Amino acid sequence: MTSFFATTLMEGSAAAPAFVLAEPLSFWGGVDSATGRIIDQWHPQSGQSISGSILVMEAGRGSSSGSSVLAEAIRLKTAPSGIILLKRDAIVVTGAMVAEALYGIGCPVVLARAEDWTQIVQAERLSVVAGEREARIEIVQP
Repeated sequence: MTSFFATTLMEGSAAAPAFVLAEPLSFWGGVDSATGRIIDQWHPQSGQSISGSILVMEAGRGSSSGSSVLAEAIRLKTAPSGIILLKRDAIVVTGAMVAEALYGIGCPVVLARAEDWTQIVQAERLSVVAGEREARIEIVQP
């Protein structure tokens, strides 16, 4: 099993199939919180569902309102099970924090290291364990 250290942005744990975004995505106008589907018609993965996956994205894109869309998707259980970022994104972290505070439902968010990114984006299935001080990303063999 291959594993990597990461930085915890929001605590929690999850294991699920990886969903690697081809380009950044805004939750606001980009994701339907009721279904977890990408609705941004210009996104290359439009129509696909991020629900129940470990969402792997370099960074989010756009509106601060995206945090409310992510929080609502977490409440509705249509959100990703966990999120791995390459660049810090306060909007994504805020959405996960709000969902935890309001609904008691967690979605771990971690910051991967650049040197590990190539292997992470090639994984079919990932596990994220994000503790208070550090996180670990594991490539789970099918």
